[in-house]
Amino acid sequence: MRKLTFLVPVAATALALAACSEAPDATTDETAATDEATADPDAVDAVDSESTVLNANAATEDELAAVDGISPELAAEIVAGQPYANVVAFNDKLTETLSEDEAKAVLVNVFVPINLNTASEEEIRLVPGMTDKMVHEFEEYRPYADMGVFDREIGKYVDEAEVARFRQYVTL
Repeated sequence: MRKLTFLVPVAATALALAACSEAPDATTDETAATDEATADPDAVDAVDSESTVLNANAATEDELAAVDGISPELAAEIVAGQPYANVVAFNDKLTETLSEDEAKAVLVNVFVPINLNTASEEEIRLVPGMTDKMVHEFEEYRPYADMGVFDREIGKYVDEAEVARFRQYVTL
């Protein structure tokens, strides 16, 4: 029993120190993926922490054909339509052959980055997992001087993993 009363406080102290320590990469890929998946229950499936979102204006036909939901024929059509003026134009191209839900699923992995300072509400709403509240927050902090401002302000409403996920879809 004495060992147990000694080990419990020691273990609690070790956990507290580990949680408070600042390591350059404080979360593992597995932890980040878990955090992303549980960050917002209304959000679409989180992007794998190791994957990156393809820019629809720069992706090759082979890269696009490798994405779930994009057939080789659609990949060829997407490349033929490059460059897209914005994500709305890209979404319009997708919905020519895909349903709304199928297009949303593709936008998780292939996107035309939106400019935080100039994007329309319609463009912001196409960011996967976007909610009415987050649309308002994206617009409220304009103009963004740099991505650090975006991280700080949006980080008030969602966790670090979700901010990182959003960053895959935005630019300045």
